[in-house]
Amino acid sequence: MASTLLRGRRIITKILATSPRFPPKLCPVSQSNQNRCAQLPHIQNPSRVLQVCVFSTQFPEYEMPSVTWGVVQGRKEKLVSRVIICDYLKSLGIVTDELESLELPSTVEVMRERVEFIMRLGLTIDDINEYPLMLGCSVRKNLIPVLGYLEKIGIQRSKLGEFVKNYPQVLHASVVVELAPVIKSLRGLDVEKEDIGYVLMKYPEILGFKLEGTMSTSVAYLVSIGVNPRDIGPMVTQYPYFLGMRVGTMIKPLVDYLVSLGLPKKILSRMLEKRAYILGYDLEETVKPNVECLLSFGVRKEALASIIAQYPQIIGLPLKAKMSSQQYFFNLKLKIEPEGFAQVMEKMPQIISLNQNVILKPVEFLLGRGIPSPDVAKMVVKCPQLVALRVDRMKNSYYFFKSEMGRPLQELVEFPEYFTYSLESRIKPRYNRLQSKGIRTSLNWFLNCSDQRFEERLQGDYIEPERSGPSFCMGGKLELPGSEIVSDEEEESDNEVLYKRTVSL
Repeated sequence: MASTLLRGRRIITKILATSPRFPPKLCPVSQSNQNRCAQLPHIQNPSRVLQVCVFSTQFPEYEMPSVTWGVVQGRKEKLVSRVIICDYLKSLGIVTDELESLELPSTVEVMRERVEFIMRLGLTIDDINEYPLMLGCSVRKNLIPVLGYLEKIGIQRSKLGEFVKNYPQVLHASVVVELAPVIKSLRGLDVEKEDIGYVLMKYPEILGFKLEGTMSTSVAYLVSIGVNPRDIGPMVTQYPYFLGMRVGTMIKPLVDYLVSLGLPKKILSRMLEKRAYILGYDLEETVKPNVECLLSFGVRKEALASIIAQYPQIIGLPLKAKMSSQQYFFNLKLKIEPEGFAQVMEKMPQIISLNQNVILKPVEFLLGRGIPSPDVAKMVVKCPQLVALRVDRMKNSYYFFKSEMGRPLQELVEFPEYFTYSLESRIKPRYNRLQSKGIRTSLNWFLNCSDQRFEERLQGDYIEPERSGPSFCMGGKLELPGSEIVSDEEEESDNEVLYKRTVSL
């Protein structure tokens, strides 16, 4: 077989040497090619290379394209080109240690094009050193298709560099096989089309998720505990990170713990729909220590669920420092003892985040009206919402109380909630109705009731005895004044009542 091939080569060489199709006037070109080939020390058979050179000279269509030269390079040529390219990258300050196993282009020109394209996006040499594997991405096959698709789905061109910096792995992704299915899945979760870019900028790693993996299981679990499927889209827009959380190790333990504190799943699911970021609170390092902190400051265990339902953020705050500061402030400036501060926290946990200057203004207003400091402290403990009111609103209500009603200050001390009602829509209209009928009652009687109950009281033949206002107690039903007249058939479930009360808070 070998002798046959050798004989064939000799015949072809003889034909080429004697063929009249290659006239002598072309010999100088062939000789120059022969000389050029002879200068390459690694070529063992110059006459054979001469034949190839002659063909490539006479027929340009047989010339080797430069784009694919890297594919057919010999081992030594590849090593030489790699060294040259690495030297070029080092001259730019790029560390090439991680590029050893990466297939690089065959010429410096191609690599220069990649580097310049990447830097035009806004990335620096330091950004490339953070993820040097991006240099293995072709401009035409990887960079342009991926970046074009990202811009198409809503990421602004000016922010593409920032996106690539945060998630450079996207440059290796296939638009059709990997990126497009994830976007389709997000749209299937009711994420609005105009919000897709915002979600990806917030959590770009979502493009690397497998649809049948963590993303689908986290959504399925949330729906199973009562989250409305139509609210999943807004939740993703607000806090997309929960799509990457494992149910068994992150989401379910947190949900189980909050339920163990007395929060019904229905209320918890409503909380998650509005504040999905709660899922990001670390159970062991943040949530449990904060619950223990509340208990250590005198908050009753049965009030924990009410506090979390009213102010869910409280389980994720640096709570110990905030409570220590606020408790000291309440004791020093408002003369409220730690026991009273615990009661304030149970009724209005948002007070932990109120600025102390904001708290002082309503208190100073009340003191300026001649109300003794101990009475002001009692008013705040009974109705903590006072310290969050605007002073100008309190002034108008107080002026009406003194000039129109002409009542003693003691009534305000006994019913500080007066300041929380709207002067124009509730206080004035109801007071005028009472005046027209010649009825004089306490502030509590005509203000602390619904419009329907107020009309019933006016039409009644007797004055209904005063009752305390609505009370919120997790683990039991919401008790409203006059609730004993409601029949058993009309009573709602515990969860329904608790949910309505939580929403109103």
